[in-house]
Order: sequence, then C-alpha cells, then structure tokens
Amino acid sequence: MAKEYPTKITATDFSMYYGQKQALHNISITVPERRVTAFIGPSGCGKSTFLRSMNRMNDLIDGTRHEGGMVIDDVDVYDPTVDVSTLRRKIGMVFQKSVPFPKSIFENITYGLTLLDRRSKSDLEQVVEESLQRAALWNEVKDRLHHSALGLSGGQQQRLCIARAVAVNPEILLMDEPCSALDPISTGKVEELITELKDTYTIVLVTHNMQQAARVSDYTGFFLMGHLIEFDRTRTLFTSPAKKETEDYITGRFG
Repeated sequence: MAKEYPTKITATDFSMYYGQKQALHNISITVPERRVTAFIGPSGCGKSTFLRSMNRMNDLIDGTRHEGGMVIDDVDVYDPTVDVSTLRRKIGMVFQKSVPFPKSIFENITYGLTLLDRRSKSDLEQVVEESLQRAALWNEVKDRLHHSALGLSGGQQQRLCIARAVAVNPEILLMDEPCSALDPISTGKVEELITELKDTYTIVLVTHNMQQAARVSDYTGFFLMGHLIEFDRTRTLFTSPAKKETEDYITGRFG
C-alpha cells in the first residue's frame, strides 16, 4: 500500500489477551495522520478491542495483557513510564452510546478542562463555543448552554460527546460505533462532522456499517476472529479486495 500521509499510530505484532483467551493475534498496521481509518468486521472480531488498545482502555479490565508494540508519535504507549492520564488527554474517545454527564451543556464541555487546569470564565466560554462549533452543534444549543445536556436528542447528545472530546485539544479521536444508536438524519450529521474533523484530528472509527466506512473513511481494515485480514485504501478494499475473506464479507456471503 502506497504511503501518502505521515504515520501517527504503528502497531507491530500486537496481541491482546483477556485472561487465557487471545482476543487479538499479531496485528501490524500503520494508521496515517489526519485521515479517517475505519475498522470493519463481524461482532466479536476484535476491532473494538484493538481500538481501545490505543489509549489503554483495556487496562481497566482485570486480567488483560498484551504482547508486541503500540507506538504513537514514536512513543510506546505501553512503556511503564507513560502517564496514562496524559495519554488519554491526547487520545479522545467517543463511545457507542452517548453518555453526557447529568450536568449542563456548558459543564459537559468544560468538565475535562477544569480537572486538568484552572481557566478563567472567559477562557472556558471560548473553548465551549469553539468545541460546539467544531461539533456542528453551536447554533442548535447556544441559547441553552446552562440547560441539562440530558434534554438533547440522541444525535445532539452524541455530537456533544464529540465536542467534549475535542475540548481538551486531543490529537487522535477514537470512535467506537458512534452512530449505531442514531437515526439516519443524525447519522448523516455525525458523518459530515467526521469528514470535517479529519483535517484537524487523526480519526479511528469502528463500525458495523460497511456503507458508513465506505462513505467517511480514507483507509479500512477488515478484522476477523482477532486477526487483521486486510488493510488498504478504502476504495481499493471495497472494489478489489486482495483476500477472499474480505470479499466474502463485503459481498454479504458471511458475517
């Protein structure tokens, strides 16, 4: 595969275990900077486990261990000297189910900032506006910033979670099935947002929706039973896959 963009994330023979069960088998991949990389595959194939390996979210599960390397900007994220809180500030995460805090819209955006450092009220107001603008939500909520975030629609809540993730100015955005609970109109808005955000962030997206991967990603990886079967430019993978397993999956023969 021709290399068109600088590399942001490199996994080398990366494996992950849940106790005795091996969830990932020797994954090697380079994820380009400021592009959208999608991972597709059937349920339980390891794509979310691999995504969460990048910011060490799997550390929160008892009994996990890894082998191999996961390097971001020349730093092995599993090196014992790495501060995990700093790592997760650099790598924002958006989950399958939007989980706004039971606070105001304003407090949702500023929560991470107030934990990290002291900011003046005017600084916080500026960050809130900029983050909501980036998440294409500002015009919809600017008159009710101090109302509960739980009053937003599902699609608005998901975009709020994206705004909250970008407020701390990360370099990478991990998105784990961000549209699976949304209606088609809200899904379209989030997809438009992903396309706009890739000029600023490296985005890694897990999705069951192959059409979504085809629409928004620049590169796609196909996972099957814990193995990375194929990784290529999205157009190439969907139109002329190199592996029969990939072709069978994208044509609906299995999965």
